[in-house]
Amino acid sequence: MRPGLTAAGDRVRLPVGEQQLAPLVDALAVAYAEDPYMVGRLLTGHAARVLALDYAECSEDVPEYERSIRAAEADGSREALLGGLPEEVQRDPLLTSDDAITLATRLTRLASHIRLHPRKARRA
Repeated sequence: MRPGLTAAGDRVRLPVGEQQLAPLVDALAVAYAEDPYMVGRLLTGHAARVLALDYAECSEDVPEYERSIRAAEADGSREALLGGLPEEVQRDPLLTSDDAITLATRLTRLASHIRLHPRKARRA
C-alpha cells in the first residue's frame, strides 16, 4: 500500500481498493463461469436489496427502523456473496508493525505537504 497525493494535490490517496479489486473481479468471473445461474440469482437478489436500501435512505417518509432493516438485508446478501470468495480477497490488508510505521510516516509526510501548500488545497 503506497499512499500518494491526488492529482489536485489536496488529498492523500490510499490505493487499498486496487489491491483487493482485481482478485475480487477475477473470483466473481470464475464463479460466474462455473455457475452463471446461481451467481446471477445472488447478484440479482443483492441488487434488489441495495436498491431498496438506496430508496429508504433517500426517501424522507421511510421510518428509521425500515432503513435499518434494509441496511441489514443488503449487508446479509453482500456477506453471502463475499462468503464464497477466496479467503485472501475477503480480508483487509494486515500490516506488520514496521509496515504500519512506514505507512504512518508516509501519510504524515503527505499530509504535511498539503498543509505547507494550502493554495493547492483551496482549489478543490
